[in-house]
Amino acid sequence: MTEKPEKRNFFQDVYEVVEQIPAGRVTSYGAIASYLGSKGSARMVGWALIASHPAIKIPAHRVVNRIGMLTGSQHFDSPNAMQERLEQEGVKVENNQVVDFQKLFWDPAKELL
Repeated sequence: MTEKPEKRNFFQDVYEVVEQIPAGRVTSYGAIASYLGSKGSARMVGWALIASHPAIKIPAHRVVNRIGMLTGSQHFDSPNAMQERLEQEGVKVENNQVVDFQKLFWDPAKELL
């Protein structure tokens, strides 16, 4: 009798990736989706992160959109919490966008080999 492969939970997979983003770095919803084999599912990554608040403690503030905008900030404790957490880690934010986004970008496809 062959064993069935363990069924994976997409949200849990997202959390496992997000937990590995180093302080002071950011990634995008799309980069996580692509890494998980679900290219085109960036919104699903966003939903997973929304579902994590506040019960699951992961560094969701390190996930931004594809151009570095803090599009998930409305889902934090306060409107400025996402920016404040990033700035505590040394990430500069201006006009709701990560400064030097490409330099700070953490690509799970390259980092999690």
